Parts: sequence; structure tokens; C-alpha cells
Amino acid sequence: ATAATNMCVKGMSTVLAVIFCAMIVQGFPMFKGGRCLCIGPGVKAVKVADIEKVSIIYPSNNCDKIELIITLKAHKGQRCLNPKSKQANAIIKKAEIRNFLKYQNV
Repeated sequence: ATAATNMCVKGMSTVLAVIFCAMIVQGFPMFKGGRCLCIGPGVKAVKVADIEKVSIIYPSNNCDKIELIITLKAHKGQRCLNPKSKQANAIIKKAEIRNFLKYQNV
């Protein structure tokens, strides 16, 4: 009877250890940077005529870097623009000026 009880205690402690480890891992991001939408550095430039929409996603708890997602016309999909590129810097500056002016007109 003690051997069966001993096995049961070992089994329970193993199950508890696995559950504890799973709970700890759940709290940590899988890799530094969290869940960024853009994988890799992104493209350096996109033809301005092909741009339908620009989304600027600033650093947050999910991703520690700025991301620029360009939606292309004619259902050509989306591209991630390298935030360090000249075109990205121009887009970010333009958006910041637009936001600044929007709040000045209040």
C-alpha cells in the first residue's frame, strides 16, 4: 500500500511541477520584442503611387519597435517598411506634423 501511495505522490508532484512551469512560461514573451507584426527589417522603400494606406504602430507592450505597415493599391497586399529608411522617416514626420496641426485647430 505504501508503494502505491508513494507512486501517487510522485505523480501528483510531477503534474504540479508541469502546471507550475506552464504558468511561469505563460507570463514571459517567447522572444524579445513580443508579438511584432513585421518580421525582419522590412523593405527600404515602396513606390508612392502604389501606396493606398499607411499604418504607423508605435512601440507598446506587444512590440518594442516602431512598425510601418504599407497597404498597397490594387490588392497587392501589405509591406512592412523599414522604420530606419529615408522613406519611413519622411512618412513618420508627415504623420507627426499632421497630428500636431490637428490638435492645434481644436
